Amino acid sequence: MASVKQFQVTFDCADPERVARFWCEVLGYVVPPPPEGFASWDDFDRSLPPEDQGSSFACVDPSGVGPRLFFQRVPEGKVVKNRVHLDVRAGTGLVGEERLAALEAECARLVALGAVRVQLLPADDVNESCIVMQDVEGNEFCLD
Repeated sequence: MASVKQFQVTFDCADPERVARFWCEVLGYVVPPPPEGFASWDDFDRSLPPEDQGSSFACVDPSGVGPRLFFQRVPEGKVVKNRVHLDVRAGTGLVGEERLAALEAECARLVALGAVRVQLLPADDVNESCIVMQDVEGNEFCLD
């Protein structure tokens, strides 16, 4: 039996706070409280050495069910396709035109937040439709 009870998903990025706040909006996540002894994350950030300021950010599911998302600054930009991506489940249980309408509505909301629509993958004999998208730094995810 596995001993792992929780996991977090970590994103390498250039601007951790920007990417984290995007995903908070997408998923309904929130920024956790700052560490004890600090009134805000800005206060905590200012306590770090200059080279570490703004180097990470996180968001959490307010219900405690979903994984914590952690965003860390890295020096290099994104150059290839993600090997792991998130599937944002906006059409669960829906099929056909009803599913496509739900996906298109959510796609429009996410584009307004800064996401980029890449392509619609139409339903086939095995899979229902989904929309391939990118977050504010180009990380791929699927709206399905």
